[in-house]
Amino acid sequence: MGESRPFLILAAGVGPEPPADSLSSLPEPPTAAPTALLDALRHRFRIERELGHGGMATVYLAQDLEHNRRVAIKVLRPALAAAVGPDRFLREIRITARLHHPSILALLDSGVADDVPWYAMPFVEGESLRERLARVGQLLFSEVLDLGRQVAAALDYAHAAGVVHRDIKPGNILLSGRQAWVTDFGIARLAMGDGDTPITSGSLVVGTPYYMSPEQARGGGTQLDGRSDVYSLGCVLYEMLAGAPPFTGPTREAILSRHALDPVPPLTTVRPAVQPATNVVMRTALAKAPAGRFATATEALAALESSLPRHA
Repeated sequence: MGESRPFLILAAGVGPEPPADSLSSLPEPPTAAPTALLDALRHRFRIERELGHGGMATVYLAQDLEHNRRVAIKVLRPALAAAVGPDRFLREIRITARLHHPSILALLDSGVADDVPWYAMPFVEGESLRERLARVGQLLFSEVLDLGRQVAAALDYAHAAGVVHRDIKPGNILLSGRQAWVTDFGIARLAMGDGDTPITSGSLVVGTPYYMSPEQARGGGTQLDGRSDVYSLGCVLYEMLAGAPPFTGPTREAILSRHALDPVPPLTTVRPAVQPATNVVMRTALAKAPAGRFATATEALAALESSLPRHA
């Protein structure tokens, strides 16, 4: 499998994202933890170094002094807190805190340091699914099913709790061997409404275009349910089998247009060992209208398992 390396325990675009997950520019270099943060947390955590950062937050590797364990601490970037407020980040904390599932990265602790919120998560040696795909390309059928079952179970659990993730992609699935965790609930929404306004900026729809359902791409206050995540999971499963996402393009708009209009490219053209039945499964998972998709993520995985050969 090759040498594993520490996870970037990330959310809301924290850390480097390869081209298949993002159309953004290269990340900034690591920075030292702010003195105020170090002072506020010094009795509980010893912050060692930055793991990654994005537009909303920075993640640091730290030692939990009380429990003698390494953790990842995610901190809202102070400039963003001052400019737009901490609401989205605080909602991420609330949503993550209510989810308790073996395949969802847990929230261990949270607080506010110098008016900036933070929370701690487990730090585990491993890699993201994005890194594994970049390293090996197409995954074995058995590995696709092992990882897919865990992600599907995590999503169905979140959906039963009324939470729609809205950003399922390889960069938000963390791996250690064949164990998987879903992370990054930074743009998740409560399906039945939680009093929050949609997280958009003008006409900008938040999410990752390679894995975004057509209804999420439409924005405009469209009410999403778990079938939007089923679509995103279908894109991830497709990429694990094919080595590339089902729809690509030179711009965000071009990719979203292909999601809305183009048929799903047959997997059999890029992986001959795949049976025609798997093309049918992918077309169902990636149906343009939610009513045409599998009702749950676990249902999609069961159909995929039935369609794949018992080898390769």
